[in-house]
Amino acid sequence: MDVAANCSLRVKRPLLDPRFEGYKLSLEPLPCYQLELDAAVAEVKLRDDQYTLEHMHAFGMYNYLHCDSWYPDSVYYIDNLGRIMNLTVMLDTALGKPREVFRLPTDLTACDNRLCASIHFTSSTWVALSDGTGRLYLIGTGERGNSASEKWEIMFNEELGNPFIIIHSISLLKDEEHSIATLLLRIEKEELDMKGSGFYVSLEWITISKKSKDNKKYEITKRDILRGKSVPHYAAFEPDGNGLMIVSYKSFTFVQLGQDLEESQDENMSEKIKAPLYYWQQTEDDLTVTIQLPEDSTKEDIQVQFLPDHVNIVLKGQRFLEGNLYSSIDHESSTWIIKENNSLEICLIKKNEGLTWPELVVGDKQGEFIRDSAQYAAIAERLMHLTSEELNPNPDKEKPPCNAQELEECDIFFEESSSLCRFDGSTLKTTHVVNLGSNQYLFSVIVDPKEMPCFCLRHDVDALLWQPHSGTQDDMWEHIATFNALGYVQASKRDKKFFACAPNYSYAALCECLRRVFIYRQPTPMSTVLYNRKEGRQVGQVAKQQVASLETNDPIFLL
Repeated sequence: MDVAANCSLRVKRPLLDPRFEGYKLSLEPLPCYQLELDAAVAEVKLRDDQYTLEHMHAFGMYNYLHCDSWYPDSVYYIDNLGRIMNLTVMLDTALGKPREVFRLPTDLTACDNRLCASIHFTSSTWVALSDGTGRLYLIGTGERGNSASEKWEIMFNEELGNPFIIIHSISLLKDEEHSIATLLLRIEKEELDMKGSGFYVSLEWITISKKSKDNKKYEITKRDILRGKSVPHYAAFEPDGNGLMIVSYKSFTFVQLGQDLEESQDENMSEKIKAPLYYWQQTEDDLTVTIQLPEDSTKEDIQVQFLPDHVNIVLKGQRFLEGNLYSSIDHESSTWIIKENNSLEICLIKKNEGLTWPELVVGDKQGEFIRDSAQYAAIAERLMHLTSEELNPNPDKEKPPCNAQELEECDIFFEESSSLCRFDGSTLKTTHVVNLGSNQYLFSVIVDPKEMPCFCLRHDVDALLWQPHSGTQDDMWEHIATFNALGYVQASKRDKKFFACAPNYSYAALCECLRRVFIYRQPTPMSTVLYNRKEGRQVGQVAKQQVASLETNDPIFLL
């Protein structure tokens, strides 16, 4: 059985600046232009039944301004009349007057449970469009940058069930067969989820194809669904359509389309009453896994394979437990024995001593963790100062008690770390996994429309931009740019709503919910001589911060 490769992101040290001194506030004026619209943007407010954090992430924080990455000067939005409006942005000059390029054939206001209409620019001549009611449109546009050849024409139009938004789409041409792959996001109700939010996130991978040049009709040729518990920060197809990459807090897995609901309910109920398959304990140095063996089991019936990040247990020819471990182990020192009570005891030696594992096998819920009395006593001792009547019950400790009000957002520890996963389009299995740990996801941006969108992660205090590639493991994620200290700076912006950067990495922009937009520019040479008074050296470059305060309190959208 193929096992997903555990990978890591390789930072290019030459792109880091350890001597970066911070951003200097610049009072240089920023050009601001205002344009009145004849119809409001088709903004959709969250309903009362859309109350979870995932609903807010997916729909409440939606950006209604869409930049055409194939023609960077073009901006689109959808208004209340169902019109797709296009305007041209000429930097430092003016805003062009919006013009209608397409009108949705359905009345958006007639649907009570609709989502925000979404649009994705698939290629220089194709657009994927959702009206927010559950209908998908594929539109041939001609060359959008040429007004003479631009003509928006519906090539595919079909109802696909519950409302969704479009996350990503690509255009493919293989053996004269033209296909468009789209990734759709829904948040569905889960009736059996009694402990969680009662919802799950669905990503549907739909491929729509035209078999030959003579055949003008496009049809759905493939539908696959991924299911998870959190809205992905990032999800995009590889340019060749052979894979999908997702960054999310909680993992996604492919599920069978059309799986019988009653069967799945029976399976879920049986899982709830099923006894644990194994029990496990841990110390600072190792983990102990105990499995009750079937009667008359012998040593020859047991096969245990240890890998640095993986374990595989086979009992009597059947796979008992297999998967990626939460952290690395010393596989050469790990052992297993058969106890007198007909149980299998496995000892895994931790490679990172002192690290507490929240789970044994990533995503596996079949085991039960047992904490011994010594661990309970140690935890109680560490937490005693939180319940004492005195401010600092141990006078021998020099460190003052922690004041939570003094903590900054950048000091907050995320209980669940994000992961970056690559899924194979043919096998529908995970092939590569990167545990992002404390590398907080910040934003995504399209640098080259022919490549996958880039994503930006926080590394220590910096913000690093990564370009995914559909290639081998060694160059699958490339570090292409660094925004110095931006990871730390953005953490202080409590009201941030959108985050982006220029395709040439010259600046990053952070937009708050109302009024203010912060711009952080890369260091540029100084025209005058400037010295660092502390170190007595000349400063050759300065990074500037600019702030734009808008005259309105209306919600802001960012290109």
